[in-house]
Amino acid sequence: MSKVTYEYIRQNKDILTYISCADAALGSIGYTEHSTAHVTRAAQTAHMILTTLGYPERDCELAQIAAYMHDIGNVVNRNDHAQSGAIMAFRLLDKLGMPPAEIALIISAIGNHDDATAVPVNPVAAALIIADKSDVRRSRVRLAEQKKHSEGGLVQDIHDRVNYAVVKSDIYFTEDKKELILDLEIDLTISSVMEYFEIFLQRMALCRKSAQTLGVKFSLEINSSKIL
Repeated sequence: MSKVTYEYIRQNKDILTYISCADAALGSIGYTEHSTAHVTRAAQTAHMILTTLGYPERDCELAQIAAYMHDIGNVVNRNDHAQSGAIMAFRLLDKLGMPPAEIALIISAIGNHDDATAVPVNPVAAALIIADKSDVRRSRVRLAEQKKHSEGGLVQDIHDRVNYAVVKSDIYFTEDKKELILDLEIDLTISSVMEYFEIFLQRMALCRKSAQTLGVKFSLEINSSKIL
C-alpha cells in the first residue's frame, strides 16, 4: 500500500505552489478561479461519487488525489493542460514513491479531463470529469468581476456571468444510487438557462457519458426543474 495519501498531497508544498501559480496564470488571461478551492471541491466530489458507488477505499483516495492535482498543467499553458498536468503529476508522484499502478490511474484521469479530449477511461477518470465539470458557482468568478457586478456593472464574459448567476450548487445521488443529480439555483436576472447551455452543454454531455461509465444516470436540475 502506498504511503502517499490525499492528506499528504494536500500539504505538499511543491504541489501547492504549482496549483497557486497555475491559478495565477489563468487569472492573468481572464479565466475563472482554478485555485485550491476548485481542486478541493473537485476532490471531495470525486471521492463522494466513488465512495457512494462502493469502490475500494484506495480507488476513492486516488480519485481525490487526481482531482486535487488535475489542473497543475495550467502553469505551463492552458492549451493541452491536461496532458502537461499528467506529465507533471507522473514526475511528482514517482518522486514520492507511489506505485506505478496507482500513478497510471491518476495520470490517465488527469490526461483525460479536458473538455476537448476528455474520455472516462477508468472509474477514477469518470469521477474526476464529473467533479470538475460540475463545479459551477458564484465564488469561481474573480473578485474584480464580482466587485464590478455588485457596483451595478454587467459581468461581460459569459463564463463569469453564468458562474456568477449560480447562487446554489449541489451534487448528490438519489436514494437508490442509480442517478447522480447536479442541482443548481440560477439567478435568471443575471444569466439565462440558455446561456448556461451555450457554454456548458459539452461539459454536461461529458458528465452524462462519465456517469454511464460508472453505471448510473446523470441529471441536471435548474431552479427545481429537470433540464437534462
